[in-house]
Amino acid sequence: MKATLKEYKIKDICKGFIYNELEGKGLFGLSGALTIQPEYQRNYIYADGKKDVAVIDSLLRNYPIGLIYFNKVGENNLEVLDGQQRITSIGRYITGKFAIKDKNGMPQNFDSLSPEKQKQIMETILLIYECEGKEDEIKEWFKTINIAGVPLNEQELLNAIYSGEFVTLAKEEFSNSQNANIQKWGAYIRGSANRQEFLEKALEWVSKKEIGDYMSKHRQDRNINELKNYFNSVIDWTSQTFIDVEKEMKGLAWGRLYEEYHKKGYNPKKISEVVQKLYADSCVENKKGIFEYVLGEEQDTKLLTIRIFSEAVKNSVYATQTTKSKENGVSNCPHCAMGHDANKDKIWRLDEMDADHVSAWSKGGSTDISNCEMLCKTHNRAKGNR
Repeated sequence: MKATLKEYKIKDICKGFIYNELEGKGLFGLSGALTIQPEYQRNYIYADGKKDVAVIDSLLRNYPIGLIYFNKVGENNLEVLDGQQRITSIGRYITGKFAIKDKNGMPQNFDSLSPEKQKQIMETILLIYECEGKEDEIKEWFKTINIAGVPLNEQELLNAIYSGEFVTLAKEEFSNSQNANIQKWGAYIRGSANRQEFLEKALEWVSKKEIGDYMSKHRQDRNINELKNYFNSVIDWTSQTFIDVEKEMKGLAWGRLYEEYHKKGYNPKKISEVVQKLYADSCVENKKGIFEYVLGEEQDTKLLTIRIFSEAVKNSVYATQTTKSKENGVSNCPHCAMGHDANKDKIWRLDEMDADHVSAWSKGGSTDISNCEMLCKTHNRAKGNR
């Protein structure tokens, strides 16, 4: 790969700058000759009132903002290889998309700056390497130079590796922060469109976690029908099965749950009643486990992490049982006391016993002292959920 260092003035780079508010990305500069955000680039993430402001503040203080890399894709065409966040921030400021604050805390748009400061920004020279090479060389370099700063996440790297029509269409659907479905998706998926989390989840679900293989196979596809349909199937099944949206639903393994349970029939109204009952139960410590527990017909109580008896309760119950057992000459384990073996009158130490629900939690038993008994470890394990 060949790289040539050149100097560009900001006024030239931002000439003809276009920013797409809908997709949240800078499109063109250099009078249309520069593609600011090619498909292998991450979405614009500097629009937070901090990073974008810091770029402009650096220019006004004459601080360097670092090397920028362009990829030469034709005789007169370039695309930003590294630096699109900085260039987009500058272009957005110049075109009045945000303001900075002066030393008195007053907001200053570009047009409200003094002519001297406007000129200072526009005449600032940026050092830019123009790179030429094969696609795999350019993308490998792209990954290397993005190790610093805000690192690319795994999905952003995969977008770069497998850029093409499929990625373009997929990003238009799942990486568009203005998509009207974002709010609905956000109830079940953790992350943001800009950092590719929705796209990553859609690919994870349809590919059964083999995202790279799936993107490679479909790279030249001219539609994303399979990806979109499968994703919508998971989301629709989830929202129809659980009519109440709870905060603990965000980030659960809905793709796996869909595969395991979507062929079973559920009554959403009854599901809602059970979910609300479990939410109201103070013994249920892991609220996130409620949804899989209900889908699994309320069998696996380990998903709920049922609140255990406190040490104080165990000590108290142990002392009471042991005192009565010694008086009656039987074991302090009620199950041993009913037996006929050598343990029928054995007094177990506290550390040899477990606290158990007299009436199982799954059958309505509460986790309080009135429903607690101490059993030897052997009998507690044998009792199970009875």
